[in-house]
Amino acid sequence: MKPTALRRRTTTRTLIAASLAAGLALAAGCSKSEDSGSKSPTASDTADAGQKVATPAGDAKSCTIDQFGGTKLDIKGATIGFSQSEKEANPFRIAETASIKAEAQKRGLKLLTANAQSQFSKQISDVQDLMAKGANLLVIAPLNSDGWGPVFRSAAAKHIPIITIDRKINATACKDYVSFIGSDFISQGKRAADQMITATGGKGEIAILLGAAGNNVTTERTKGFKDEIAAKAPGLKVVFEQTGEFAREKGQSVTEQLIQSKPGITGIYAENDEMGLGAVNALKGAGKKAGAVKIVTVDGTRNAVQGIVDGWISGVVESNPRFGPLAFQTLDDFAKGQKVSQDIVIQDSEYSKDNAKADLGKAF
Repeated sequence: MKPTALRRRTTTRTLIAASLAAGLALAAGCSKSEDSGSKSPTASDTADAGQKVATPAGDAKSCTIDQFGGTKLDIKGATIGFSQSEKEANPFRIAETASIKAEAQKRGLKLLTANAQSQFSKQISDVQDLMAKGANLLVIAPLNSDGWGPVFRSAAAKHIPIITIDRKINATACKDYVSFIGSDFISQGKRAADQMITATGGKGEIAILLGAAGNNVTTERTKGFKDEIAAKAPGLKVVFEQTGEFAREKGQSVTEQLIQSKPGITGIYAENDEMGLGAVNALKGAGKKAGAVKIVTVDGTRNAVQGIVDGWISGVVESNPRFGPLAFQTLDDFAKGQKVSQDIVIQDSEYSKDNAKADLGKAF
């Protein structure tokens, strides 16, 4: 059945975030991230768990076709557009795109894809092009959180629902877009801080390799880390912060500067694995021994987990890239008229010296 055009309207309910239940294979489970004081899930706990969108209950923050404005449809008759934000040299982006394509193929759906190659202006034009080519539904991995007005205006004119993944767009849920699916980035920062506290004994001078500016991932991973350090380890002092732009080469060059300016640095928190691996390269180039500077990263790529096995990295908090099952289940439920959560939290595992070797094969 061909999709019926959807019309949009705003809802104004005061709501709370919903959590997820387990369901489909090959991806990590879906639930709210655990509080930092509780036991964090390991890779072995979550790697074989599935993803299934839970139906929100009561006053949960949710969206339906009736609230959004529109008519039920069958997504098997739709054309779905996927906009990837960054070059797929990054293992996270490779795994993310592969998950979207695999799930679309599994469900027998027509999928159009585009890659912005880390250029925001290109991503805006990419999404406009996907709509021009007939996309009825959109899944977007945004490069930036702001600047999406032209896309929302075009989507509203054509009555096209949008799901965003990984990074949040600064807009109104159930008006400009249907749902955001991503990690709890503040929790990721807190869990990284807990690993840093363990690795350093809670004392010393530490540096932060910040992610790219202009998105909620960097802001929230920084906040979670700093808040947890302040609450649990006042003996750890953040003495250096500089962006590595989520890139290995930049992470290496920034760490080279760090070693010169702060030769006694105790630990480095890299807000993604690529920057952390760049930091490892810089430390090796400076003649440092493995483990002399404690490194904690976020993502869960195989190279970073191997870094734990090799002694160069102390801990890795996963940022789960396997959005395919959740994204298409959310679109399917929404199109059928069911409630879908406006904010969907995907569960992330983590790696340490205790499980890195055994769980290396579960990293992406």
